[in-house]
Amino acid sequence: MVDVQHWLSALPPGVLYLIVAGVIGVESMGIPLPGEIVLVSSALLAATGVVEPEWVATAAAAGAIIGDSVGYAVGRRGGRPLLQRLGRRFPKHLGPAQLARAEQSFARHGVWAVFFGRFVALLRILAGPLAGALHVPYRRFLVANAAGGLVWAFGTTYLLFSVGRAAEHWLKDISWAGLALAVVAGLASTWWLRRRARHLESADVPDEADERVPAGDR
Repeated sequence: MVDVQHWLSALPPGVLYLIVAGVIGVESMGIPLPGEIVLVSSALLAATGVVEPEWVATAAAAGAIIGDSVGYAVGRRGGRPLLQRLGRRFPKHLGPAQLARAEQSFARHGVWAVFFGRFVALLRILAGPLAGALHVPYRRFLVANAAGGLVWAFGTTYLLFSVGRAAEHWLKDISWAGLALAVVAGLASTWWLRRRARHLESADVPDEADERVPAGDR
């Protein structure tokens, strides 16, 4: 993440905002990219005055919402065969096992999976295409998508920005400690939502005993 932050700091602010929106947007379309790392790095740069936090958050939210909507349209047109092709191209991130888990969570929890999926790497990538492939009504998808994107983008950006500014003020001579504190705060900012999303995901895993009982014996 430090290398990403150093690279971003060398860019003009306008270009950095476009990078944030672009990386997060492409990730939300279903292509594995480090969207969260780019957002966290940019938020930390905002704390040092390199860029403006409101524009970082706006770019991240726009990328998330637009990217998910494009992913939804592609998934609706391509259906499950498209997801399977993506799985063959990115087996580590979107292989059959990952796709099955995401599809179970999505089918069971609907738009809540879209909202909480913004805080989980796997669902963040698959939420849009999977919603389209499952023919979730677009209005419901858009509400959950926009809510998740705004909470994730603005919440992460402003929490890191606030903590980073406080760390810079109180820990001027211990820059590594300020960075560590900001990173810990960034992780804490999404802890509850991640925990909730994982709880929803774990509820989709069938009980082993149920798997061993033939359907006719239940």
